[in-house]
Amino acid sequence: MPLHFELVSPERLVKSADVYMVVVPGTEGDFGVLEGHAPFMSTIREGTLQVYATDGATPEDIPIHGGFAEVTDKGLTILAESVS
Repeated sequence: MPLHFELVSPERLVKSADVYMVVVPGTEGDFGVLEGHAPFMSTIREGTLQVYATDGATPEDIPIHGGFAEVTDKGLTILAESVS
């Protein structure tokens, strides 16, 4: 079952997709989120989101500049300060 992922900047919804996994540059270190991940929130440092469409796929790299990540039973939402 895929992970529902949304990336939102103050200006717009940047990406909304069902994906395999997202690796997030958290302020305490990078972390990966798969479907079924335990709910939590984290701050994000400047870095690159790695979005894997399928298992073993080459990730789509999305540079972001700070923000918050929220994992719920509905998926992963990234509220980014800005997206390059």
